[in-house]
Formats: sequence, structure tokens, C-alpha cells
Amino acid sequence: MELAHYSDFAVRLVNTEEPARGKDTLTSVEVLRDLFGPATQMARRVTEADLPRFRTVRARLRAVFAAADEGDHTGAVDLLNSLLLEFPVSPQISGHDTLDEEGRPRWHMHLADHSSNATTGYAAISAMGLAFHLTEFGADRLGLCQAPPCRNAYLDTSTNRSRRYCSDRCATRANVAAYRARKRLEAERSDHTGLTADTSQESTTPAER
Repeated sequence: MELAHYSDFAVRLVNTEEPARGKDTLTSVEVLRDLFGPATQMARRVTEADLPRFRTVRARLRAVFAAADEGDHTGAVDLLNSLLLEFPVSPQISGHDTLDEEGRPRWHMHLADHSSNATTGYAAISAMGLAFHLTEFGADRLGLCQAPPCRNAYLDTSTNRSRRYCSDRCATRANVAAYRARKRLEAERSDHTGLTADTSQESTTPAER
């Protein structure tokens, strides 16, 4: 696994909350454990005490995405660096469960977890993964969904840096809303033009007619 892939941990955590909708799914130990995905060893260490700590880390990660989304790339880097300093990681070479054609391990970099609790471990790999993604692809690849009121975080991996929505569903919803807005504007312009023509005709004198 390339280290940039750990950035998915950050996205998953940030998107457990939808501030504009007043929704927060980070409500139980089970939800926290699900965030770890296949990292079951880390997930087993989750306790109730991690809930408020995870919410704090989530707010800080969202601030990174928000700064990048607003074009404040230096601010995003500063916020991310503060997380990296507070939650350091131990990179290690690993080759477990992956063999090449000759039966040799496929060596790759892995972020080892030696943290004291689940929150520290999750924050460390989230921040490091996001840092690798940012430095490899650019700060403008971190964004927040432009389909209100969503504002979910996403990582733009498009070839032309064109992504603006967190999902196809939000992209479709935004396109439909934009289409309806254009139709309403066209209808309003059409009504206004017709009214103006009628008024102009009524205002002419008999001689002019």
C-alpha cells in the first residue's frame, strides 16, 4: 500500500459529520471501529473515551480540507504540520501477505502503529496519509463538496483537477439544480420580454399605429 492511500482514513473521519445538516454519525464505539476498515488490531483498542477525542481530531482534519478548498494552501500545510508534530508515526518496510511471481515478498512502506490509544493511532496515519497525498498531488487536490448543503471532504484524483463534488450523487444533484435555475431564469426573461412588448404597443398613439 502506498502511503498516500492512508489519506482515506482522514476522509472517512471528516465525513462522519455534516455540519450544515446538523448530522453526526460518530456516536458509538462500533462506528469508530468501522472507520479502521481492515485494520482490526487497531480497531480492537477503541473505547468510549475515544469518542470525544476522535471528534476533536475530525475538526482539525476538516480545517485542513477547508483551508485547501478556499485556496489557502499554506494554511492547510500549517494545520497539517501541527497534526504531524502532535501525532508522529513510525514508517516500516513490510511485505506481509503479498508475493511476487517468484514467491518473494513485495516490499512496500507501511505506517506502523505504536500509539497509546486508538485516537492517537488513527490521527497519526490520517495526518501522514494526507501529507503524502498533498505533497504528491498538490494542496488543490483536497476539497469540500460544492453541492450545498453537503460539504463532504474528497480527494481529487482526476487527470485535469476538475473534481468539485464528493460523489456522483452530489454532482447529479448540483447539475439538476443548475439546469432548473437556468430554466427559471430563461422563463423570467421571456415573461419580462413579452410584458415589455405589450406595454410598448399599448403606449403608441392611434396615428403611430
